Formats: sequence, structure tokens, C-alpha cells
Amino acid sequence: MDYVMPGRRNNWNARTRLALGVIALLALAGLMVSCRPVDWFFLKRSLRAKFSDVHWITTEQLADWLADKKRPAPVLLDVRSPAEWKVSHLAGARRVDPKASAPEAAGSLAKDTPIVTYCSVGYRSGEMAEKLRAAGFTQVQDLEGSIFEWANEGRPLVRDEGKKATQVHPYNATWGRLLRDDVRAPLPAP
Repeated sequence: MDYVMPGRRNNWNARTRLALGVIALLALAGLMVSCRPVDWFFLKRSLRAKFSDVHWITTEQLADWLADKKRPAPVLLDVRSPAEWKVSHLAGARRVDPKASAPEAAGSLAKDTPIVTYCSVGYRSGEMAEKLRAAGFTQVQDLEGSIFEWANEGRPLVRDEGKKATQVHPYNATWGRLLRDDVRAPLPAP
């Protein structure tokens, strides 16, 4: 439990919701330039505050880990919708429903299996990482910046049976502004 000074309420959740809301409103109003470092800075800070018990891994650390043939690769859990998964995902990932329970998401994995969760920017995967850790999984990390940052850095993506992909589902028009124009897939027609 967080320490709260006498006479003060703990406002982490309210502050996190406020910060995420401001980012979304600015993006919706077109006041944020897509992929600006300051946008990512505030988003990552908000997510780290919201999911303070989650361990994070950077895209660079994950890429190095996946390239290291001497080290067993982590299980990658893609915590996005089927429509997002269909556009692209990380090679070797398993898609899990964002609302899945920890046992549903992990299946028969041992509690000490290295797991990396990711989604679009880190919120849904942060929730899944929390669920997995609460269920006793000890080696769970959430990918900071998730697939959006991975794609913005030009890292490899796949789709249907391992075919190379170059774009990412934008989740929606607001959050999609965090993707570079060349990697943002068009939103499906309503």
C-alpha cells in the first residue's frame, strides 16, 4: 500500500487519469504533433504511475534479448483485439484478450516463465502484467511504449503466418497520432 501523509488523500489514480485525459484531449484537438518525444514522456510517466508494481522493459532491451540466441526468448503476450493483431504483431507473440484472466492468458506456463506483455501503448498490457503478477507469475515485464514505439523505431513486425508487416493498427484516431505516419495503418471504416 502506498504511504499517504496524514490528512492527505492518495491521488495517484486521479492524477494518472487526468494526465491520460489531457494527452488524449490534446491529441484529439490536434495540438500534439505525432510522435513528439514530450508526448511519449508524459504518457510513459503516467503509465508507470498507474502501474507502479509492474516491471518495464524498453524496446531496445527486448530487441537485444530476442537477438541473443544464448538466452531463452520470453513469451510475448499481445494484449490487443483480433482486428489489431491481424494488421501486425511481434514475431512469435500470442494474442490474448485484454479482458482475459491471468490463467486464461498464461495457459499452462510455469510461474517462473519470462513473459513480456504489450499492447498499443502500454495500458492494456500493464493491466495484464498486474493480473499475471498477482496470480504468482514472477518474471513478467510490460513493454514500455508497446507496439507503437516498437514500430516507430523501425523494428520488425509480422502478420498472417509470419509475413512481414510494415504498419500497426492505430487503435483509434486519437491514440494513432502517436504512430509515425508511415507505420500507421488506416482505421477501418465504421
